[in-house]
Amino acid sequence: MSALPDLEALAVFAKVAEFRSFARAAAELQLSKPTVSKAVTRLEQRLHASLFNRTSRRLALTEAGEKLLARASAMLAEGEAAEAEALNQSQVPRGRLRIAAPMSFGILHIAPLLPAFFRQYPEVSVDLQLSDEIIDLVGDGFDGAIRIAALPDSSLVARRLCAMPVYLVAAPSYLKAHGRPKHPMHLSEHAGIAYSYSPNQGVWQFKKKSGEVASVRPAGPLSVNNGEAMLPAILAGVGIAVLPEFIVRDALAKKQVEILLPEWSLGDGAVYWVTPSGGPKPQRVTVMGDFLAKMLGKKKSG
Repeated sequence: MSALPDLEALAVFAKVAEFRSFARAAAELQLSKPTVSKAVTRLEQRLHASLFNRTSRRLALTEAGEKLLARASAMLAEGEAAEAEALNQSQVPRGRLRIAAPMSFGILHIAPLLPAFFRQYPEVSVDLQLSDEIIDLVGDGFDGAIRIAALPDSSLVARRLCAMPVYLVAAPSYLKAHGRPKHPMHLSEHAGIAYSYSPNQGVWQFKKKSGEVASVRPAGPLSVNNGEAMLPAILAGVGIAVLPEFIVRDALAKKQVEILLPEWSLGDGAVYWVTPSGGPKPQRVTVMGDFLAKMLGKKKSG
């Protein structure tokens, strides 16, 4: 006897006993009559006992069959209930959703959306973890994450939520003291403020519409692992930095910083909802992606 019980044969036996007919059980289970008959025979051989007395006119349980029926029926009912619950779980958004998001963007743009999400999906709970560090979704047990970048190829499934331009900026005071760079390669002569979690290992990569490309690794007095924490040093004229639009939006509006080398692109920056690849996802994951796409898209268009 194998280590695992023959659950399929037990379930088929329970259905045959319920209808007292192989043909009716086969129709109910959407199986062929020979398949149903073989499953019962397999179970009888495994148990070394006949479960039915078969005649041309009727099908009756043996004593062994009577003893087995209660447990087999309970097992079938429990299996059907478990399957129904799992199906319901996949169709109705519910359960705990574990999400990672960058610190500043999470505070400013994700956390304020959650009350509306809970009103729409009251059976979903959210565990929001804020950090600029790129986490391992699968290894750290996350259902999804918000990422802001020109997303590199990866094994993750990425959904673009909205555009997020990335700018090279400096304060007027810095430019007055050190001059304005005319080409990305001139940045090697300037003080750069570095972002510790840069996906390009601290290298700024530029591209011009003409196809010209340039890369430079900034050197300067400050490296920090949060974009918003870079802003005070930039405003004080300490150096030049690359930051996403949502962090420098107010400073640009107030003319506290200026965009440098506007004819050069730092990549197609965007906000993404990323999830592990493989298999159908719970509805709570799908509806969160849909909700974020709708709400963040509305913010950017508004």
